[in-house]
Amino acid sequence: MTTDALIAPEHTAVEVPEDRLRRAKEASRAVARLTSDEKKAALHAIADALIAHRAEIIAANAEDLRRGEEQQIGASLLDRLRLDEARIDALAAAVRQVAALPDPVGELVRGQRMYNGVLLEQRRVPFGVVGVIYEARPNVTVDIAALALQSGNAVVLRGGSAARSSNTVLVDVMRRALEAQGVVGDAVQTVDDFGRDGARALMRGRGLVDVLVPRGSAGLIETVVTESIVPVIETGAGNVHVVLDASAPEDWARDIVVNAKVQRPSVCNAAETVLVVREAADRLIPSVVAALQAEGVTVHGDEAVAALASGIVPATEEDWETEYLSLDIAMRVVDTLDDAIAHIRRYSTGHTESIVTADVRNAERFLDEVDSAAVFANASTRFTDGGEFGFGAEVGISTQKLHARGPMGLPELTSTKWVGRGSGQVRG
Repeated sequence: MTTDALIAPEHTAVEVPEDRLRRAKEASRAVARLTSDEKKAALHAIADALIAHRAEIIAANAEDLRRGEEQQIGASLLDRLRLDEARIDALAAAVRQVAALPDPVGELVRGQRMYNGVLLEQRRVPFGVVGVIYEARPNVTVDIAALALQSGNAVVLRGGSAARSSNTVLVDVMRRALEAQGVVGDAVQTVDDFGRDGARALMRGRGLVDVLVPRGSAGLIETVVTESIVPVIETGAGNVHVVLDASAPEDWARDIVVNAKVQRPSVCNAAETVLVVREAADRLIPSVVAALQAEGVTVHGDEAVAALASGIVPATEEDWETEYLSLDIAMRVVDTLDDAIAHIRRYSTGHTESIVTADVRNAERFLDEVDSAAVFANASTRFTDGGEFGFGAEVGISTQKLHARGPMGLPELTSTKWVGRGSGQVRG
């Protein structure tokens, strides 16, 4: 051995985010081979582990909450960040619901026998590696992992600094649960500890990451959509509208608007704007505004609203564009249903809209003409949710129009491939 070799510094391999993406890619091949029963057992093991390690998860979450309060991240983000016993129990229940859902892998989408006798089938197959970039939502860490595994995929998570302590523990709990079931732990990865470099690796990981899903603020989503070279399923901000038609029953109008705004104001399916058709304004606005204000909601209204109710903050153009994610709501009087639909076309983010009406023709017209991922008649916008739709959990709510739209469950985490079975046929 030379002197140079003796005095040369020792070279220690330093892990980079791409190393984890490569391990996830390798793990995805093993996950794709799991049977439905094996995936179900793995998910039940994760659910059991979440309950068993509940105290550890809550302790880590308390660190995130304390840091969030010190950094003044805001009430809505703190609410999304919070994990308590009830929410962890709900997470475990959601994982079990996902385990009980039909396995989409191998599902026959369509098939035919070609003119030459070749049997042709289109079947669902996993994407491979699903990357997700999100903010301050530790519940997403579990929901996405469960959906990815049940659909035969590996997952790489970037959950943001606000939830880093919570996500570290959650990922560790899930990996250990998988390994105890004989499933490779690298099927669930996090790149949180790499900070922005981890997010950048996901966005630049073409060939290692098969699809990328952003969940969070409009700014985060825009960054991922514009900077990623990996295919992106775009989830959108929720500038959500409720229209009170001329025939809207007062109790329906009041209850639906209050529920859509107040039940959980920090989420993307919460109502942000109420449009009242002028013919119903005198009848509905005083009651609806009073009910909102009784729940602590600040109403930002136009002059017509202010003339019919007290305590109204004058609305500006910015209010019609705003996703508040707080106990604030914009309210405007419009002349006709046509004007309400035109307002939605201009300001909506394409997430969810609802109309309250007793007029069946107006209801059907609204459902047909409003071009959002989910539209309701006489129901709260809060129903746009994977759990409510029976998906067990959701990857996110897609506001794009390619492949997946609305709440994304198991089928939306699969692609398809064509399988042909012949008996020696050649093309002439």
